[in-house]
Amino acid sequence: MGIRKNPFVENEYYHLYNRGTNKMQIFNDHWDYLRFQKLLYLSNSKKSPKFSDIETSPGKAWTVEKDDELVEINAYCLMPNHFHILIRSKNEKGASIFLLKLLTSYSMYFNKKYQRTGALFEGKTKSKHANTDIYLKYLFSYIHLNPVKLINTKWKENKIIDLNKTLSYLQQYQYSSFLDYINNERLENKILNMTSCPEYFKNPKENLNELIEWLQYEN
Repeated sequence: MGIRKNPFVENEYYHLYNRGTNKMQIFNDHWDYLRFQKLLYLSNSKKSPKFSDIETSPGKAWTVEKDDELVEINAYCLMPNHFHILIRSKNEKGASIFLLKLLTSYSMYFNKKYQRTGALFEGKTKSKHANTDIYLKYLFSYIHLNPVKLINTKWKENKIIDLNKTLSYLQQYQYSSFLDYINNERLENKILNMTSCPEYFKNPKENLNELIEWLQYEN
């Protein structure tokens, strides 16, 4: 499972993404998505957590005490065959260690569950440095708008007919940090470090309005 060769720069933002090998699905049911979300939380620690904590009870993973985090996770979205994560790097090696723990743990879980062997993800996890304020702000919308493809594969090329239906779908999609940014209180918000984000969106209404603007702009 390859990780990028170039070091992550301290206190800089990066868009991380990868997909299943041969474009295969990496999330087949609700429990796969939830497993990855829990691993996003548990893997983001210098100390190796006991991943058995995930198995013993549904909510126990979210109560695990962690030491210093390896990265600051600002946004994410899980799709059937790929994922997006926006992080802020704390040091040169932390992000690579986080990715290795996350993807190794999930691959072991997935291969055992579905009785398969071999690599689950497609080569090295890609990363793009969000080195401008404009690009960083755009990434929040880009990542959170990914699920629209599941109900309208060509929404960027074709005009969205029913904006309310699209927004309703996004507000019900559980496997993205968008719910946390529109003030939906849930256990999964422990994954995020929102305090490290620039103050682009001062309240949930602004988060929603930003997505509406992008949906309309793309059309």
